[in-house]
Parts: sequence; structure tokens; C-alpha cells
Amino acid sequence: MTANPTINPDEARAALKWLVDAGADEALADAPVDRFAVAAEATVAPARVAAPAPAVARPAPAESPRAIATAPVAASAGAKSAREAAAACATLDELRSAVEAFDGCQLKVTAKHTVFADGHQGAPVMLIGEAPGRDEDLQGLPFVGRSGQLLDRMLNAIGLDRATNAYITNVIFWRPPGNRPPTPEEAAVCAPFLFRHIELKQPKVLVLLGGTPVKHLLGIEEGITRTRGRWGRYVLNGVEIPALPTFHPAYLLRQPSAKKQAWLDLVSLKLRLRDLGVV
Repeated sequence: MTANPTINPDEARAALKWLVDAGADEALADAPVDRFAVAAEATVAPARVAAPAPAVARPAPAESPRAIATAPVAASAGAKSAREAAAACATLDELRSAVEAFDGCQLKVTAKHTVFADGHQGAPVMLIGEAPGRDEDLQGLPFVGRSGQLLDRMLNAIGLDRATNAYITNVIFWRPPGNRPPTPEEAAVCAPFLFRHIELKQPKVLVLLGGTPVKHLLGIEEGITRTRGRWGRYVLNGVEIPALPTFHPAYLLRQPSAKKQAWLDLVSLKLRLRDLGVV
């Protein structure tokens, strides 16, 4: 049976809307790709697929996440420039201006806004996610879409909110196209700003939302399902900050059954803040 390449305008609009809602709202090539022609070529000469690499055994997880204070990838010219710019900042406002003026990360080319942070600068709790999404890129603020609304409700449940005692940022300051995960190189370029961000902010507690901040701040390669709820330590310039890995709100929207574990993490956070005498 031969596929019919024609599509009526209503179907085309519906398909385009579906792509936009899924986050594919940016063109990444100069010309469109004729998928029907590609499919026809594939039926004549199918592409070869490489055999999967043999599985490699992973080491057993540590008792608790270890702490690091360096980027996971060798410093590039962009990372060096970021390190110099970050080191010159003495306040959070200066750091925001430096990040907004920085041109060493290619993600900025396709992003609409730099998404630096949101919340109270003196808050004891600093939450760190992965990267801005579509809504965040449009508004220039972190966690303002559906996952952000869920995060606000989660924080409110234990007496936290952005206006008084919570401060939110991401590992990456610009939206990756299509909401893809940031590459190690992109994280390495942004790392000096993130490290300086934490140093200037001086939070009492870090909450790491999802596997990306856990990997880049604690050096943990395990998935978030294995590391969540296990308190670790983030160390920078001799200062130790308790760090709690937990699920990203976007994951909870996809997997509502995980909300029970997320609630246990919130209770653990509440108890730690109570022990520190800050909430």
C-alpha cells in the first residue's frame, strides 16, 4: 500500500499545533526536509544500524552523594571566559548582568530570553533545575509553566514560597532547542556562573531538581530514581552546603505515582530546615 503524501490544511494545522505543544517550535535548518522522499530512499537502500555496544557494569552507589566543585568537562574558551566574568561579580545583580551579556554559549543564539533566577535573594533554600523550557524562555523566569506551578504548590505545602524563603535557578540559563537535555559542553560553559551563583547566594540548603543538577553539582552519574532523598554535600571554597536530590516537577507530571516519594523528600527538607533553625 502506497502512502498518500497529500494532507489537507486542517490536518496540517493540527500537526503543527501538536509539534509546538510538544516543544518543537524552532526551525533548526535553512530548508525543510522532504520526509516522503527520505522514506522512499530508505525502502530502496535501508540505512545500516550499528550494533549496540556491550553493557558496562556500573559501580555500586555510594552511601550518599559526594560533593564536587568543578565542571565535568575540560574547560573550553567559553568556559574560561565565563569563569573570568563570574569571578569579577561581587553581587547577584552583577552576576545577572554578566550572564545576560555573556555570548560564549551557543544556546543563547536560539533562546528568546536569558533565564537567570526568581525568588527572594535572601532565601535559605536555593532550588536548581535543569534548563528553561518554552514558557520560561518566553517569560524570562524559571519554572513558570505547568511544572513551575506544581513546584510552587509543593513548596507551599511545607511553608516555602518565592516571595519570602525560596530562590530558584537552573544549571543552564538558556533554553535548549526542543527542550532537549543540555550537553556536557553547554553545562561546562555555564558552570562557572552556577558555582559563583551559589557562592554569592550562600543558601543554607540546596534542592536539586532532577538528574542534571545532581550530576553537575554532586558528580553523580546514577539516575535520579536512585539518588533522590539521599542528602549529600556540595562543597565550594571550603563551605559545605547540604544538598537534597529530588524529582523534577516535570517528571512528576509524567509519573504522578512518584509524588509520594517527592512528598517524603519535601518532609525531609522541612525537617532539615527546622534543624537549621531557618524556617
